[in-house]
Amino acid sequence: MAYRMFEGKDHACLYQKYRFTPPDQLKTIVLQYLDKKKGRPHVLAVDVGCGTGQNSRVFAADFKEVMGVDVSESQLEEARAVPGFPNVMYRSGTAEELPVADGSVDLLTAATAAHWFDQSRFLTEADRVLKSRGCLALMGFNDNDTKLQYQNCGEKLNRIYEEVKQVLTPYKTTPVDICESKLEALYTAIPYPDKDRIEGIKMKIYTPLQNILGLIETWSVFQTYKKNDPQAANELVHNAQKRFLEEMGVTDPNTEIEYTMEYYCVLASKP
Repeated sequence: MAYRMFEGKDHACLYQKYRFTPPDQLKTIVLQYLDKKKGRPHVLAVDVGCGTGQNSRVFAADFKEVMGVDVSESQLEEARAVPGFPNVMYRSGTAEELPVADGSVDLLTAATAAHWFDQSRFLTEADRVLKSRGCLALMGFNDNDTKLQYQNCGEKLNRIYEEVKQVLTPYKTTPVDICESKLEALYTAIPYPDKDRIEGIKMKIYTPLQNILGLIETWSVFQTYKKNDPQAANELVHNAQKRFLEEMGVTDPNTEIEYTMEYYCVLASKP
């Protein structure tokens, strides 16, 4: 089945503010694969489950047109409000019924979204819309590989981070497990012989602690927890911030910390 998540206005606002843009290295890997398998010109990229458009905008400079597709109008409103990308358009739709013509897409992407799709229906739809030798690029990150560092207290910060995740574990769903598997089953199900899965694509950034706490609030498991017990959810974030600051020996939640993530990418080329 397909899932409908991330549709509230408040959640969409958090998503726009705190979700990270995929790293440049990941974009380079995808474009090099597309160049090798299909070649230029790059006319149309479609970003499925685009959310607030972070991944859609990444490819704007490399395609004549980029279309972001999402089921959430609230997410799309946030995406459309970002100026400076005249060749990026956003459409309401699902991964299983894309609003594009047969054989029209050079690159079909999904960034930390494919685990929410109906696997078999999405792959059928991908085959319908991709051009011959067009490419599929499904990207994501596994939060189990995430590390925090500030001066000499990284181990303690990571322990706090893991404890927050443990509180949220009972609210995990099957799609979250699929994401943590790095789309292994979906990769296996892709019917094309020309496919690859690349792991260990590191992204290291320096970002305010407040942004990490905001990122946690964007997680589907946190939103489910908050829906069940708003006070407990708010206290979880508040207490985590307090503990982080104490271990860091600072008082300002805008203090920057080192945040390392590991991305993966499933690639495939239609015959």
